[in-house]
Amino acid sequence: MTALKKGTGDVVFKFEPFVLHVLCRELQDAQLLHSVAIDSGFRNSGITVGRGGKITMAVRSTHCLEVPLSHKGRLMVSEEYIEFLVHVANQKMEENI
Repeated sequence: MTALKKGTGDVVFKFEPFVLHVLCRELQDAQLLHSVAIDSGFRNSGITVGRGGKITMAVRSTHCLEVPLSHKGRLMVSEEYIEFLVHVANQKMEENI
């Protein structure tokens, strides 16, 4: 809170969700893994095929969080709300684990 109150710019509280990249030998393997990921709740998952034929399956969670806290050095939220955001982010981290 001390650092946030001393800030002069914009501050954003951000939590990045779980991402797992898996290099697959065959497209069928990636498709199977993609189906499992989607069925397990990882809705942002996808398959990428590179120019050289490299097949990558990305398992991505939807547990992101991005909230502005200050603008031009002015705190836009209460300390209580920041504590709430930290609690929410910690819960999301537990879900990632």
